[in-house]
Amino acid sequence: MIPRYRLLLPALLLVSLPLLPPAPGRAEPPPQKLPKVLLIGDSISIGYAPNVQKLLEGQAEVVHHEGNAQDTRTGLKMLDGWLGDTKWDAIHFNWGLWDLKGQADGTTVVPPDEYEKNLRTLVERLKKTGAKLIWASTTPVPEMNAQKRTPENVVKFNDIAAWVMKDNNIPIDDLHARMLPNRQKYESKPNDVHFSKEGSQFLAEAVAASVRKELRLPEPKKD
Repeated sequence: MIPRYRLLLPALLLVSLPLLPPAPGRAEPPPQKLPKVLLIGDSISIGYAPNVQKLLEGQAEVVHHEGNAQDTRTGLKMLDGWLGDTKWDAIHFNWGLWDLKGQADGTTVVPPDEYEKNLRTLVERLKKTGAKLIWASTTPVPEMNAQKRTPENVVKFNDIAAWVMKDNNIPIDDLHARMLPNRQKYESKPNDVHFSKEGSQFLAEAVAASVRKELRLPEPKKD
């Protein structure tokens, strides 16, 4: 006959053994947090914004503020609302076409000296966000256009903006230089300041490249 204590021993050992947790599976990596990019500008930027979003898909979250940035006076009124509470990693911005629009008396909607003053105020506000800032120069216009914008004033206002950006160490995405030799090829219709879908794509490639450079994002692989 087997002693009773020998029969009870295996059961006692099983009861006394600690319950081990299940073997851990392979942990899923946390979702990648993409940098946030804000585009600020008028209808030109509204045109290229969707293309920039596609070009930076998987690299950055790109948004354009609601509506049209119009001139620097509008920017001073609306900028805080456009920035909101988001922590932006990069802000690509422009004002100019609305500021330099001609009036009946030969002046511009926003005089050059006020444009510089307003732009400096806007830049100071943008710098407080801590984001990488990128200025976009104002795109070229045809000699004749219904909006009474002149190529000479575009150059003049771009020069003012370049001076402001230099004082603040802000890089310039020179969309004016990029588009100037291609304006007629990409204009949406004769003597218009806007651009075709192909023109917006052409500009978007430069915008996306400038954002990648400032955020140190890899260049896309070429096919």
